[in-house]
Amino acid sequence: MEASQIETLITWAGALLVMAALGGAGWLGLAELRMRSQRRSRFALAGSGPASGPARHPAGSALGDQLMGTVRRLGQHSAVRDPAKLTVLRTKLMQAGYFNREAAVIYLGVKAAAMALAAGGVVMLLPILAKGQGGMLGMMTAALLSGAAILGPEQILKSRRQTREREYSEGFPDLLDLLVASVEAGLSLDASVSRVTEELVRRYPNLAIHLRMLVLELRAGRARKDAWSALADRLGIDDARALATMLRQAEEMGTSLGETLTVFSQDMRAKRMLYAEEKALALSAKLTLPLIMFIFPCLLGALMLPAAVRLMHVFGKH
Repeated sequence: MEASQIETLITWAGALLVMAALGGAGWLGLAELRMRSQRRSRFALAGSGPASGPARHPAGSALGDQLMGTVRRLGQHSAVRDPAKLTVLRTKLMQAGYFNREAAVIYLGVKAAAMALAAGGVVMLLPILAKGQGGMLGMMTAALLSGAAILGPEQILKSRRQTREREYSEGFPDLLDLLVASVEAGLSLDASVSRVTEELVRRYPNLAIHLRMLVLELRAGRARKDAWSALADRLGIDDARALATMLRQAEEMGTSLGETLTVFSQDMRAKRMLYAEEKALALSAKLTLPLIMFIFPCLLGALMLPAAVRLMHVFGKH
């Protein structure tokens, strides 16, 4: 088979795939319109739909609702296929700051939609790549689309989690110090958490959100050890898990909370100082490569260039 015939076959295959993708999108759109018409008819029969005078929404809002509904359905299909990972995904989303019950479904729907869009983009690039017009640029574009669809949502979620965990780690020693001061002043642990939340809301707003959830759980009657364990799971840092374990042991053994929190706070401060010293000691090793690559050549040139010019001038006379 000649190269021209192969290119023709690839072009027709790409065109068929594009037509199939467009047909599938049209079929999904028709199915969505049919489902919406059925819902409207049911609401009209119930007396609470369009017949009762619904509020008119802008066209952009209606389009956004339709897109969000499509994303939710894609996410629900993905969640049904793999329900075992849904709990782990919900925990990761809560650690990243997404507390909505539908956050996991929306996240899975966004991933599925990104994969579908990337697949459509790659299929549309196939005829161009087959004719040899795109070259390396077309292949890089297809690779970027695929990589963004596969790794993009995960990396965004991971970056948000790391940012939040850094804030939690920085604010946890201050949280413990304020808890120690409140408990030693005579407040109970639950009242101390409520008071500390008001103090931390300006400096660490994301940490204060989790503390407010802890306060609401305690007021609702949840056991203290379970509420603190849930807080540790939401924060996702080792210090919170250690604090939850310490509070559970102190409650079971009947030890003083003030003394326990004081010792734990001192330990946290010592760990924070050791972490800062570790960063400072690692700075010299991290500066070695920039010094060799950038500063040392400039310094060498500044020192050797006058001598080289002088030698050229002397030997040029002879």
